[in-house]
Amino acid sequence: MTTAASTAHRDRLEAAILDYNGVLGIHPGSAHWKALAELAGWAPQDVKAFQKAFWQRRTAYDEGTITTEVFWSGLLRSGLVAPPGSPLLAALTHADTQMWTTVDPAVLDVLHAAHRAGTPLVLLSNAPLALAAALDSTNWCRTLFTKTVYSARIGVNKPHRRAYEAALAAAGWPAPERTLFADDRADNVEAASSLGLRGYHFTGDADELARQLIQGAGQLAGHL
Repeated sequence: MTTAASTAHRDRLEAAILDYNGVLGIHPGSAHWKALAELAGWAPQDVKAFQKAFWQRRTAYDEGTITTEVFWSGLLRSGLVAPPGSPLLAALTHADTQMWTTVDPAVLDVLHAAHRAGTPLVLLSNAPLALAAALDSTNWCRTLFTKTVYSARIGVNKPHRRAYEAALAAAGWPAPERTLFADDRADNVEAASSLGLRGYHFTGDADELARQLIQGAGQLAGHL
């Protein structure tokens, strides 16, 4: 006979794997993009074109197959150059990194509650090396996350299968069906679900994220 207790045990999360940007991290605003574009030599009216060029080059940078210098060399305008060790390359790297480091306090509260409840948390992010180092240095990351997995360190971006496998390994190989995966991109969630993980498409609702984390387990009751 199936009891409520046995169902709760079956559904209890063994771990949660979370995307960074768009879940915990807040997307940069227009002021960030304008400042970064101008630093790279683009005219103020060309910020949208800069963003398009930025994202066209970002996949390779996030997965670590091109260096910071190569990434920026294809984005500079107005005759600018940024060789290794140059002040401009340092400024570009700093500005790019910092605009991704603002976190959502409501989501942070949920993750603190999950941490107190004993749920192992792993961060899985498509991020270049500089951003990975910056996130790992934060107090919230050191406190909340058992391990962090970044695309530039493993050589693949989500939704590649190996990214999820690396995150599961970092979590100690929990059962996929007892592992929550939260991401703001549907394609990443679909890829995780195809591997048996409990995929959750995050759309900005911290209370719903809390419900996903406690589903069938009775955890985080004090948060809701």
